[in-house]
Amino acid sequence: MDLHSGLPFWIAKNALYDYFNPLKRDIQVEIAIIGSGITGALVANELCDRGISCTVFDRRTASTGSTIASTAQLQYEIDVPLSQLIKDIGQEKAVAAYKASLQSITDLEQTFEKVGINPDFKRVPTLFLADSRKGFQLIKEEFTAREKYGLPVRFVDKKELKKEFNIDGRGALYNDTSAQMDSYKAATQLLEYRRKKKQLELYTHTEIIDFKKRESGYDLISSEGHFIRCKYVIIAAGFEAGRFLPKPLMKLESTYAVISQPVEETKLWQERCLIWNTANPYFYMRTTKDNRIIIGGEDVPFKDPIKRDKLIRSKKDQLIKQFNKLFPEIDFVADMTWCGTFSSTKDGLPLIGPYPKNDRMLFALGYGGNGITFSMIAAQMLVNCIEEKEDKRINLFELSRLM
Repeated sequence: MDLHSGLPFWIAKNALYDYFNPLKRDIQVEIAIIGSGITGALVANELCDRGISCTVFDRRTASTGSTIASTAQLQYEIDVPLSQLIKDIGQEKAVAAYKASLQSITDLEQTFEKVGINPDFKRVPTLFLADSRKGFQLIKEEFTAREKYGLPVRFVDKKELKKEFNIDGRGALYNDTSAQMDSYKAATQLLEYRRKKKQLELYTHTEIIDFKKRESGYDLISSEGHFIRCKYVIIAAGFEAGRFLPKPLMKLESTYAVISQPVEETKLWQERCLIWNTANPYFYMRTTKDNRIIIGGEDVPFKDPIKRDKLIRSKKDQLIKQFNKLFPEIDFVADMTWCGTFSSTKDGLPLIGPYPKNDRMLFALGYGGNGITFSMIAAQMLVNCIEEKEDKRINLFELSRLM
């Protein structure tokens, strides 16, 4: 299935990582990673960093699945608000999930610094806007919850919102701990860095269509009939991981994004912060290094790629209308529009770890709006699992909670 349509900005901005290496024989490896997007790349990098051999497989050109459709906003906020998540799964787990997400932003920054790559990672604040009376009540509850449990947050009232950000609204929450990046650039640079150091092998245009469990690992079978024998297999294939899951544990959504032509820097909003709102589905925006504006949202349940793609024009118009309502003084001229398919879970949390426990098939599925932060968490957790090191986060994100 095609995971996106239109022209995602990242594939136009960056030179294609033009690496073609399909598997043409049976092989035996220590750890097989299925998926070469940002999740697979982060997992591979973490394994290599700890001296563990791994091999990455992808049915496409490297990192050209959902990764290039991501708008790559890195926030500690999870799709389900903390105040609601506490009601859903309890205070201890909810707060721990939020704090793990917060820490992962710093961990991503340090990962890129350690290997010496620059995927346009930039620290920026976040503004969470109330879009209605109901939304204003939510941000008040959310402020109380975040402040109570020591998460970074500041309440911005109506007057401050207008004075600081020139936005007419009921109020917002602000924090200065977020970031943004180019996820395609990050994924391809991590893979190339480890490949050049001869710490991993990368097989593209190699589809895994079946698997067989063994006592000491798995045999994977490619569409060309080749066998890959491995001790562990890590599934980092996003919503295409369905064939490896014991049953469907996620719902599919279609999301839409538009990027503007470059805008004069003086016309951009204060601090160029990430902005999202309390609507369902929520509307969000960010800027880029070259002063463009990316807006996104208008999510709908995914049915099939054809129906998803037919909505691109109307969704683009709706997104621009929402932006103009918020910033009527900024002339937003659309340059590129795209849509993508992503997965979410009912509690807004990712699926990370083995199923069942102690199995050698491990999942790194960062489902949700902030999948990249979840990907960083998954990279750390799965390496700890392979090294048989305790990681308390497994209780938050294990697959069995949704079974």
